[in-house]
Amino acid sequence: MNRYLSDIIKKDLEKKMVFISGPRQVGKTTLAKNFLVRDEAGYLSWDVPEGREAILRRHFPHADVVIFDELHKFRTWRTFLKGTYDDPKRRFGIIVTGSARLDIFNHGGDSLQGRYNLLRLHPLSVAELSLASYDDMMKLIALGGFPEPYLSGSIEESRRWSRQYRDRLIAGDIRDLENIQDLGKLEHLMLRVPELVGSPLSINALHEDLQVAHKTVDRWFEVFERMYAVYRLSPYASSRIKSLRKSRKCYMYNWSVIENDGARFENFVASHLLKWTHYQQDVYGRDVELCFLRDSTGREVDFLIREGRKVLGLIECKASDTAIDRNLRYFAKIFPEAQALQVVRDASSADAYTNDGISVTPALDYLRSLV
Repeated sequence: MNRYLSDIIKKDLEKKMVFISGPRQVGKTTLAKNFLVRDEAGYLSWDVPEGREAILRRHFPHADVVIFDELHKFRTWRTFLKGTYDDPKRRFGIIVTGSARLDIFNHGGDSLQGRYNLLRLHPLSVAELSLASYDDMMKLIALGGFPEPYLSGSIEESRRWSRQYRDRLIAGDIRDLENIQDLGKLEHLMLRVPELVGSPLSINALHEDLQVAHKTVDRWFEVFERMYAVYRLSPYASSRIKSLRKSRKCYMYNWSVIENDGARFENFVASHLLKWTHYQQDVYGRDVELCFLRDSTGREVDFLIREGRKVLGLIECKASDTAIDRNLRYFAKIFPEAQALQVVRDASSADAYTNDGISVTPALDYLRSLV
């Protein structure tokens, strides 16, 4: 499968190192190996003893491209890469892959500044798969966007994969990289996350439920974010509204584990919007951000996209209701410069229309226009 970042990686490799980060099993290694011209001799994994020894001894294979996989688990990985990249005898391109946030997961300052481009690989999406039918979209919503469960075509296999994925994330990646003693309560929190999707996140309620300190729960969410298990969106702050500035909303990269039908669809759209946002940031350097909109009276729109101080879009998600949401209508008047959209899961192409400057559009059509 030719992933959406392939052409960008090929272009960036001519100038700098390429860092590919994203959730575990999202396809980073498979994508990187497509750039090994002859064989897999250029692939070195920190998780494999032979690869780790070659890295520590600096015994690099004769290859046009060398891939360093999960190198962030090496404490001095940035110093190692700086020395390797700056070596005048180096004759190979460098790809670094990792299932942690390589842009922030470091010890000390960023000694690699100017030497790499970071690209974040996301799960499969409507646009990347070129889905053309409602049924195909519903399959993606049900199975999730990770290649293995999606390609299996089986709900049962998707559930089994999700359970194993959670176990490997907590007992493997988080245990290896974070100093967390109570992995049992950490897993309990991970099991709770699907119930929290789409609602303002209350750390106070969670710390009382888990019987751990408030700052511990907040730190655990930061760990989940670093490991690409979840992402949190902040409320948009503006002088034009009295917004709630502290409470954030939480979403998951693996939306298939969310049982609530409406919350799963909202997460599905959120993940598509985040993929588009990260693509604009990583490839074009745009200052775009995905937020949500909520004022002090409780009026809310699911998503807001901003670029700098300019609001580009307001997006409200609905399963089947094509009547324009009153909160979307309210905020569309406050932010007339923004494109206001109501994205409807069960609507057909014939249902698309515009009313008072607000477009009601089928999810399939809208998501196909992203990445």
